[in-house]
Amino acid sequence: MVDTDSDGRRPVFAAERRQRILELVRANGAVSLRELAQAVQSSEVTVRRDLRALESEGLLNRHHGGATLPGDLNREASYVQKVTLSSAEKSAIADLAASLVEDGDAIVVGPGTTTQEFARRLSRHTELAVVTNSLLVAQALANSPRIEVMLTGGTLRGPILALVGSAAERSLAGLRVRRAFISGNGLTADRGLSTPNMQVACVDQALAAAAEEVVVLADHTKIGVDAMVQTVSAEQIDHLVTDDAAPRDVLDELGGKGVRLHVAQI
Repeated sequence: MVDTDSDGRRPVFAAERRQRILELVRANGAVSLRELAQAVQSSEVTVRRDLRALESEGLLNRHHGGATLPGDLNREASYVQKVTLSSAEKSAIADLAASLVEDGDAIVVGPGTTTQEFARRLSRHTELAVVTNSLLVAQALANSPRIEVMLTGGTLRGPILALVGSAAERSLAGLRVRRAFISGNGLTADRGLSTPNMQVACVDQALAAAAEEVVVLADHTKIGVDAMVQTVSAEQIDHLVTDDAAPRDVLDELGGKGVRLHVAQI
């Protein structure tokens, strides 16, 4: 079968394009519709049709704004796999999230490529105290002399370059900070924020428990998606910072549960 895109691009063999889509999803775990369309040089309308066909064969799962692998609830993508995904969205989210930090704040920051981008925006602040279990976040702040950075203890979880385990949880016990900035693998109104790994979830819960307010940083590929272990419920989330490709119906549901929405324009 040969498809011709509505935007005038040259005809493309559907089987070849769908194979490429499958390769991208298998390599990255989750890929946005926008990224898939760019990668296969086709319109989003065409790619949506491809995703429906591939889902009907049980080869992937469609969700708002993209696709994931079947059985993806317990799959944890590595830093290398995630770092190039939705880079423009992560950058815009980081810019907007940084506006929620004030000089003199004490904050905790969880692991992830989006929180890494967020940390890079904090260097302009003074007298800031940052507690994190993320090596990426600590590295991003290493050359900021006006920011005090405290790493938790714990066991290194290599795929996400973060410290986990009981030592990490104990080092967060008794802390009280203004805000927690955390990410995850999925966010829904029913289950809140979730991640594939129990150890990661436990430390994320400890980060959230240390804060007066919880701020979730999640690009549109995470919205409407579930992972195996719940981190924080929607009712525990005070702010969500996301991008303008996030599904409006899910955002409305989250807003109805009291989550304040901050949407970055791409």
